[in-house]
Amino acid sequence: MKINFSQSQLQNLLKAGLFACLVILIVFLYPSEDKFKYQFEIGKPWSYELITASFDFPIYKSDQQIAKEKDEILQDYNPYFKLDTTIITRQLKKLYADLQKKGESSPHIPVYIVRKFQSIYSAGIISVDEYNKLINEKRENISCIMPNRLSRAIPVKNIYTPKSAYEEIMNDAPAALKSYDINIYLSDNLKYDSIMSVMSMNELLKNLSLTSGMVQSGERIIGRGEIVTPNIYLVLHSLKIESEKRNSSLQQSSIAVIGEIVMIFGLMLLLFLYIYLFRPRIYENNGNLILILLLILMIVGLTSFTIRFTTLNYYMVPFALLPIIIRVFFDSRTALFAHIITVLTISFMVDNAFQFILLQITIGMAAVSSLKDMSQRSQLAQTALYIFISYIVMYLAFECISEGDIQRINMQYIAYFGVSSAFLLFAYVLIYLFEKIFNLISSVTLVELTNINSDLMMEFSERAPGTFQHSLQVSNLATEAAKKINANSLLVRTGALYHDIGKMKHPEYFIENQMGGKNPLSECDFEVASKIVINHVTDGVEIAKKSHLPEQIINFIGTHHGFSKTKYFYNSYINANPDKRPDEAVFTYPGPLPNNKETAILMMADAVEARSRSLSEYTDASIDEMVESMIDGQIADGAFKEAPISFLDVEIVKSVFKEKIKNIYHNRIKYPEINK
Repeated sequence: MKINFSQSQLQNLLKAGLFACLVILIVFLYPSEDKFKYQFEIGKPWSYELITASFDFPIYKSDQQIAKEKDEILQDYNPYFKLDTTIITRQLKKLYADLQKKGESSPHIPVYIVRKFQSIYSAGIISVDEYNKLINEKRENISCIMPNRLSRAIPVKNIYTPKSAYEEIMNDAPAALKSYDINIYLSDNLKYDSIMSVMSMNELLKNLSLTSGMVQSGERIIGRGEIVTPNIYLVLHSLKIESEKRNSSLQQSSIAVIGEIVMIFGLMLLLFLYIYLFRPRIYENNGNLILILLLILMIVGLTSFTIRFTTLNYYMVPFALLPIIIRVFFDSRTALFAHIITVLTISFMVDNAFQFILLQITIGMAAVSSLKDMSQRSQLAQTALYIFISYIVMYLAFECISEGDIQRINMQYIAYFGVSSAFLLFAYVLIYLFEKIFNLISSVTLVELTNINSDLMMEFSERAPGTFQHSLQVSNLATEAAKKINANSLLVRTGALYHDIGKMKHPEYFIENQMGGKNPLSECDFEVASKIVINHVTDGVEIAKKSHLPEQIINFIGTHHGFSKTKYFYNSYINANPDKRPDEAVFTYPGPLPNNKETAILMMADAVEARSRSLSEYTDASIDEMVESMIDGQIADGAFKEAPISFLDVEIVKSVFKEKIKNIYHNRIKYPEINK
């Protein structure tokens, strides 16, 4: 059976696949589960919940205890050396041969040498390095393995080195012998036997116990706030060793991975449902989803890398980057929701999860609150400062509660928070990159575009001054209306400034630029005149693209007339040609229709501001009637059927327009003249 999916279903499957890929990648980034989840130090309070033994485990001795007991046992240990009895024979033969070559005839010398060599070599000659090692280890005896494989203990003080053997021979040697270099005939005949020495050492250490008791399953270990004493430290250290051994098994690892998948999947599902249900504009754009998921993956990846592959503290990771960037491009609620989901995901990687969650949610709130209306680059630096202060205040408060003594607070964390906050200054670079990659627009860019002293705006004001003033008025109207219905007022303001920029190409055809002169359109056919007027939309799009304006601003230019008609020329054509059917396309703007609240507000503001200039009188009634008829006519024409704007929003916009236009055209006091 062939299954057919609609375009909408395929899009939903694609988006679900993006979240599934994120879950898989985060599971891959998670540190191995054989890591102990608690941090503890002697003299510090236990900052976690009550912990009891979930299985029986031995209490391991500390390294210091084991080293001390090992030293006590090895006091009776003697290293083994092999005695080579063949060396003395070779050395004597060599000495006799040298004496004969030199013609030595004294019988006393050979007798003296044989006696001394036998005495020294039987006691044993050892290398200087081995002798110094024995002295440093304070060994009193060594075990000497004889040629018959029997061993005997030899006091270290009776053993010779080549130097001491030479001195022993020369102390009372015949005068004739002192002219000979006896050193060359003295070689060490005691060789260290590593195999026997290690076997002997291991035999002695068999009785060394590495444990000092047992902890039974269910036994209480330590509760929150209790001080970690040396004995409790040994118990916790032993629990850590045994837990890591157990978790390293295949079954335990599989269970841990399943738990990670379920937990991460649940958190990402919550984020998916939030965006799907409450942020459809974000959900419908794949680029927006990819950006949010990429930011989450970036923060989780940085944390995982810091924990697994470096010795740095994970608090140096700039966690606030995520809410800052999402807030700049989208909204505060989405930024905070995504931040909380990310923090909960990371909390299973870190040691003190409760402290981590408390600090990160606090700095996330600080980041979102400080960027309510981002209009300057300096706000990022201010936000970084607010986050740093929030870190310090919450950390010190938490530690004061946990430690109860300010002297025991680890002030090194202040430096970690400073590094993390400093990294936030790179947010502007990331914002710029994401704008270009995902075709987004930030508040900073919008503020830059609203600068009327820019080259494009200056050219606009010079070539079409009347249209420029009209755009300013429309911008003011649209901005106030957007604020009232929670639309993006900065985006509306920017779009309104540029919506009629196409009139720069032929400003003389538009009445606001004619300064009371003759209208060139009056000499054109209605179709030609209509085409000239309609072309200001396509001309505006062309100018905007050449000026590299963002797509979001170009959208305002293309939609501010939708598919409406140039009614002046359309109605005039019908009146002049009552028996002739007009070509609707000639008198209709190319569209498209407004597709969001902001473009819908601009369409209403543009029409109302233009119509307000044609009123014969400015009274409350005439202004109210004008606003109502203009916007109701647009609704009747279906101008807002693709925009997510409600009837309540439209009524609020109407009331704002009425109030603003009445303020513009209010009655003024007539100044009296002086009587003659």
